[in-house]
Formats: sequence, C-alpha cells, structure tokens
Amino acid sequence: MSQTIQLDRTMTVNQIVANYPETMSVFNGFGIDTCCGGGVSVEEAARRDSLDVEVVMAALWKAVEGGR
Repeated sequence: MSQTIQLDRTMTVNQIVANYPETMSVFNGFGIDTCCGGGVSVEEAARRDSLDVEVVMAALWKAVEGGR
C-alpha cells in the first residue's frame, strides 16, 4: 500500500525535510537554509532567496517521487 505524498508550498522547510529526507539535496542545491532558516514555508524561503517557488516545488516533487 503506497503512502500519500503530502507536499505543498505552505509546509515549512523543516517539515518537508523531516518527512522526506531525500529533499535535503534539493534545498541545498537551491541554497535554501535547512537549519536556522528552515522554520519558514517553502513559499517564504523561495521569496526570501529570490527563487521561483514553482521551480523549487517541481524539484521537491521529483526528489520525493523518485524515491517511491
């Protein structure tokens, strides 16, 4: 039985990394802080770092789905 993936832009970086450790490399690749700055939503982190949130989310989905 497969587990439903819960992944959206309102989740914090820390929540996503805790639930899907394979996303750590995605965040690192975009330069998104997963330590002290990980308490913010992906949307906020992308805005803070001048990134396109849709591109970040697509990469996160790819990482998570690739591990299933």
